[in-house]
Amino acid sequence: MLCQTRSVGGDVNSSTRADSRGRRSGRRTTSFFGVLGEVLITVGAVTLLYVAWQMWIGDMISGAQNNAVAAALSQEWEQKASTPAPTVSATPTSTPTPSAVAPIVLPQPADTEVFGIMRIPRFGSDYAVKMAGGVTRSGTLDTIGIGHYPDTAMPGATGNVAFAAHRTTFGAPFSRIADLHIGDAIVIETQDGWYTYRFRTLEYVKPTAVDVLLPVPQGSGLEANGKYLTMTSCSPKFSMTERIVGYSAFESFTPRAAGPPAALTQGVAS
Repeated sequence: MLCQTRSVGGDVNSSTRADSRGRRSGRRTTSFFGVLGEVLITVGAVTLLYVAWQMWIGDMISGAQNNAVAAALSQEWEQKASTPAPTVSATPTSTPTPSAVAPIVLPQPADTEVFGIMRIPRFGSDYAVKMAGGVTRSGTLDTIGIGHYPDTAMPGATGNVAFAAHRTTFGAPFSRIADLHIGDAIVIETQDGWYTYRFRTLEYVKPTAVDVLLPVPQGSGLEANGKYLTMTSCSPKFSMTERIVGYSAFESFTPRAAGPPAALTQGVAS
């Protein structure tokens, strides 16, 4: 019985020590995974903040900066304008409409050469984005704003003046292209004046559908021998599987001496 008691006592002590080591090992394991979990949560939070910055906050800041730069350029053009405002005859025989004013057609811009500012009242009174020649990301889209497809028409000319811009990142000039309503004004400002186009329709196409850049863009439902404007961007957002395309038709040209057109401030419904 004595030997048996010692034997039983020895088993109890051994089991206690084993349990103690197991608990310490379990605590170490739990502590390790707890720390790892906290690290992963922290990394995830930082990643989400970075994505939010890149996709939303950064776009807001870049967009505001782009608008400010374009507004400064517009003021510079206004100050350089030397043509006096047209005088009104004491006994006018007729009142010319803006569409009766022959538009001044600029030459094709060089790659990255800034030639205009796009204004879309639907996107806000402060929306003003510089436009330049070329549609490469490094040259125009990432650094300037809106790119003009080479060899397409220029504003006011017969044919199709075509542009591209981002819907996400780098200020996202065309982020709200899908919000356009029929009849919305698309106004291009240059040193010579303002070219007003009216939005007609949207279309979704494959990236290979280059026929949207033709003088009469395919799928637009527009008539031949007219003056059109085409806006292209990626669709859906954060993807490049398709292109969203907005078509507009020319309405009028307003010389700088006549002041900004009414289209900039009128006719925008909520």
